[in-house]
Amino acid sequence: MTSKPRKQIHLAAHFPGVNNTTVWADPASKSQVEFASFEHLARTAERGLFDFFFLAEGLRLREHRGRIHDLDVVGRPDTFTVLNAVAAVTERLGLAGTINSTYNEPFELAKQFAALDHLSGGRAAWNVVTSSDAFTGENFRRGGYLEHGARYQRAAEVVEATRALWDSWPADTLVVDRERGVFAREIPEISYRSSQFDIRAPFVVPPAPQGHPVLLQAGDSDEGREFGAKTADAIFTAHGTLEAGQRFYADIKGRLAKYGRTPDELLVFPAATFVLGDTADDAHERARHIRYQQVSPATAIAFLEQVWGRELSEYDPDGPLPDVEPDPATEITRGRVRHAKDPLAVAEAWRERAEADNLSIRELVIEVTARQQFVGTAVQVAEQIDHYVQSDAADGFILVPHLTPGGLDEFVDSVVPELQNRGSFRTTYTGTTLHDHLGLRHPRHRTVTEGARAS
Repeated sequence: MTSKPRKQIHLAAHFPGVNNTTVWADPASKSQVEFASFEHLARTAERGLFDFFFLAEGLRLREHRGRIHDLDVVGRPDTFTVLNAVAAVTERLGLAGTINSTYNEPFELAKQFAALDHLSGGRAAWNVVTSSDAFTGENFRRGGYLEHGARYQRAAEVVEATRALWDSWPADTLVVDRERGVFAREIPEISYRSSQFDIRAPFVVPPAPQGHPVLLQAGDSDEGREFGAKTADAIFTAHGTLEAGQRFYADIKGRLAKYGRTPDELLVFPAATFVLGDTADDAHERARHIRYQQVSPATAIAFLEQVWGRELSEYDPDGPLPDVEPDPATEITRGRVRHAKDPLAVAEAWRERAEADNLSIRELVIEVTARQQFVGTAVQVAEQIDHYVQSDAADGFILVPHLTPGGLDEFVDSVVPELQNRGSFRTTYTGTTLHDHLGLRHPRHRTVTEGARAS
């Protein structure tokens, strides 16, 4: 009887911030804007042989009770600017950016990602996200927004159009014949028409090293899962516990066959945090301290107000939940919120949980906002991560350190060697592109794609 081959763990580094529970007020936290912070985290991730560096993106500053929500980290520079700069100070690390498909146009996206892939030598990745948020839509030319049900239709057409553009140059287009004075053969014009777009133009960038950037997707609705199964190379998910992770993993991998794909063509990356200590008790005490830093008294009340739709500043964050009911008609927070749509149902569930576990407001918010977290010594955290991956709850993790930019240093110095000792993590990069790192086949270069034709 042969044993199951040991899966190799994939790791990525998330630059913390953007509506995150980053402990920006900690004295050890540095700038969220200066390039030195991005460079430090990226170099640390590359030293740890991570697959890629990941940037989230916020398209509008969240407002709470009529003013900018200053508990968030804000002011991050443009994603493409940061990733292209990081490409210059790294050699192998993948570079993933969250770029919204609702408020960006295919031609520009195709050009920007092809340029990043060229400048980085084949390390670009695009986390494709959507938005049905009218508040965010106010920042953009066409105003308004897409209805929730239409956002994935647009996303699919954006991806299809960008792929048509990436594939439009035949492989032998660039000639660069100095003697004959011929730089390139005639560049074909692409005609792409869909419900959202009518594009007729030759593309302006030659085929990039990867052909297409790696495509990531983050969406947990049934529509989002179908879009990911059909389109993405990797899924960024919040399903972090072992049982929830295994259910999501089986579900998303089970959707691939209908699109002619095999399970190894889509990787699952839950987000996760970690806290290390010299002993297990030390690590758990550190984890408790960090969570109380992340969820300050003011943060706890502000989060509760998002659900209640009321000002609750008179309530003690270390006391019980409010005895008043939520006001579903009032939108006290504008922008991204992290709870279900029915505030009455959320409040009822939270009251039951608080009563059962005797939790204060702050303690409850700490519980309901927690990510998957690995806590322990370096050996224990390596064992936990390895167990999740070998148990098919994930293919790897996007790690979210709580400090910028040095929060990943300890993990790379102590946990990565333990994973390598277990035979579950690379000891060197064996390829040069992000497709190589992830074990994905490079996209076949095509000159005609479904939905588009070369004129």
